[in-house]
Amino acid sequence: MRHTLPLAPQFYVTAPQPCPYLAGRMERKLFTALQGEQAEQLNDALSKQGFRRSQNVLYRPSCADCAACLSARIDVSQFEPTRSQRRTLRRNAGLTRRATSPWATEEQYDLFREYLDSRHATGGMADMDMFEFAAMVEETPIRTRVIEYREEAERTAHLRAVSLTDILDDGVSMVYSFFAPEMSNRSPGTYMILDHVRIARELGLPYVYLGYWVPGSPKMGYKAGFSGLEVHRGGRWERVTRPEAYRAETHPLSVEPIAEQVARITLPGVRPVR
Repeated sequence: MRHTLPLAPQFYVTAPQPCPYLAGRMERKLFTALQGEQAEQLNDALSKQGFRRSQNVLYRPSCADCAACLSARIDVSQFEPTRSQRRTLRRNAGLTRRATSPWATEEQYDLFREYLDSRHATGGMADMDMFEFAAMVEETPIRTRVIEYREEAERTAHLRAVSLTDILDDGVSMVYSFFAPEMSNRSPGTYMILDHVRIARELGLPYVYLGYWVPGSPKMGYKAGFSGLEVHRGGRWERVTRPEAYRAETHPLSVEPIAEQVARITLPGVRPVR
């Protein structure tokens, strides 16, 4: 009987392009393919090291002269809602949650288009058609759910918000979320995060992964408002106690060379080299 060793994932770097979060800076990503029998284990392992999933790719910011993007998660055991967040829960108490398989529908796409046209009309996803939306939702080799939030009105449950969510071995990861623009005054984005804290507790999982927090970026500042927040920095997770103490790291020497970054990545089933 022949025994073969699993192929180690190969890591690549994207070409620099304008940063969508901080003006005047260039972004670059370190990425690898997410595929094969070990996809779930690889996703679990790299999520703990600051990577995010987009379809069948795992990526992490690796800019040449900036380290502002910080992978963020909530430790649900340390989370307590603020007064404002409790108001958000009350304002959205009429929403019902339903988790489905990762299968795109026209109803979801229509809501997605309304969201983009209202809030991100010039963003990188602005031109996504139904087929590209379906790929975003359905091309996943791991445990992924589409979590729909509906509101009862005149016998019809209207779709009001959606989160594409991965189930990890230590938490839930909010890959992408969107909502009806007219709900903005009810803070539906915050509500979905609060509800994912409840989901993690229901599943007995310790973390809610939020993507990247970028200190100094108005688009991402809301993530600092959640207690129990942790960020991945310097190869480890650390608790954020004073968000105002974090600043965008822009000195070229604040970023390790790509080869050193890759060498420090721990892969599933491989003992890390110290």
